[in-house]
Amino acid sequence: MGFGWLEVVIASLMITLVGGAILTRGRSWLDPVFWKRYAIIGSLVMFVFLWLLTFDTLRQTAVGTDRVPDPTVINKKIGYEFDSEKGYFKPVILGDEPIFGKVFSREEAEELLVKGKLVIQSRNCMNCHTLLGNGAYYAPDLTKAWLDPKWEKVVMPMTGTSSKEEAMVKFLMYPDQFATWIRRMPNLHISEEEAIAVVAYLKWMASINTNGFPDHFGNSKLVQLD
Repeated sequence: MGFGWLEVVIASLMITLVGGAILTRGRSWLDPVFWKRYAIIGSLVMFVFLWLLTFDTLRQTAVGTDRVPDPTVINKKIGYEFDSEKGYFKPVILGDEPIFGKVFSREEAEELLVKGKLVIQSRNCMNCHTLLGNGAYYAPDLTKAWLDPKWEKVVMPMTGTSSKEEAMVKFLMYPDQFATWIRRMPNLHISEEEAIAVVAYLKWMASINTNGFPDHFGNSKLVQLD
């Protein structure tokens, strides 16, 4: 749809007013039938617009769209830049950057992401973390975790690894050995295969345009991108 919430509100109100005026023509506003018909037309208009907005939302948030990239985006470099037109930071897909040095096909990438999501669910990560607006705030928000420069600046030296994804895997496997904050993540006994899948999922999640959420990420000095 090429219009925003304001246009939707105005259109729904206009249709309700015009439709109600037609259905109540010749009736006094003191007549109970006048308000009953307005209630009916208003409910019908809201119902129709709700369905239209629901299907439009499903279309825009489907995997493979500009907002939610295809699983193969894990083969690309993901940046994070301020969109002056929109007024918020959003991910940008740049050149090739295979994760773990491998280029995944769509089927392989999708399988890996599904496994990563299942691992996250099985360990109840949202009991402490937030993912795409859902979860808790006891531990860091993971929505854009892949983009956090702390992996290169802090965790890579701590773990003795040579890449960000390797550092993330090692941290996920042995979080109790690499404390990066006063609150320590417990060892959830994640295998290397599971950790690889979780890292891939985090990279894919970071590529989703969440309208600048979390809104502090792009401007925070703690996670300022170079």
